[in-house]
Amino acid sequence: MMVEGVPWCMRVRQRDFERIRAVLDEADAEEPLTAREILDLLDEHGEEFDSAHRVATVLGRHAQSGDVEVIRDQPYRYEFADRTN
Repeated sequence: MMVEGVPWCMRVRQRDFERIRAVLDEADAEEPLTAREILDLLDEHGEEFDSAHRVATVLGRHAQSGDVEVIRDQPYRYEFADRTN
């Protein structure tokens, strides 16, 4: 399904990304966080997300465009590119 010329699933992913980013900005998260830590912050701010896996999927897709840095450690950590040094 297309909405305003953009596939529906892309709009949902973008909205999810914006929700994550807004909560992390509000929480003033300065260090890279795991998907589970991000999910906990989302929950604390009243934002419902299915799972840490969903958070990781959204952020991983945005890492492809350079919006997010994925720190491939155990466990993976995520940081917005404009917050890195």
